[in-house]
Amino acid sequence: MSATLRVSCSRQNLKVVRDFVGEFLAGYGLSAILQNQIVLAVDEIVANLIIHSNHEDDSKFLDIRLAVEDGEFRFEAEDGGASFSPGQYQAPDLQDHIRQAKKGGVGIALVNRIMDQVEYASVGTRNFCRLTKRLS
Repeated sequence: MSATLRVSCSRQNLKVVRDFVGEFLAGYGLSAILQNQIVLAVDEIVANLIIHSNHEDDSKFLDIRLAVEDGEFRFEAEDGGASFSPGQYQAPDLQDHIRQAKKGGVGIALVNRIMDQVEYASVGTRNFCRLTKRLS
C-alpha cells in the first residue's frame, strides 16, 4: 500500500503531515510506541525541510510518499530547497544538551536512532530524504 501528499512549506502543515502518516500507519496494527516513533521521525525531517531547507516559503512544496512493502515502512520527501549534507552533520552530545537544558538541535540524532535507514540524495535541483523502518 502507498500514499502521497503534497504540502506547502509552512509550519502549519506539520500537523497535516503527522495526521497523514498516523492515519496511513493505523491500518497496520503497530504498537502505539512504534507508530508514535515513526510519526516523530517523519515530523522531525519534515520540520527541518520546511524550516531550514525551504525557509518556510509557502510558495515551495514538499512531495511526500509513504509505502509499506516487504514488512518495511518507507517514507520519502522530495523538495527543491537547500540540500542537506549528512557528511557535515555532527551529532550533538545528548548528555551535554540535557545538562545545559538546550532546546533543539537533536532532531537528526533522534531520527537516526528511531529509523533503521536514513538516506539523503540530490538529483539536479531536487533533494530526497528517505527513511526506512522494519515493522516486525
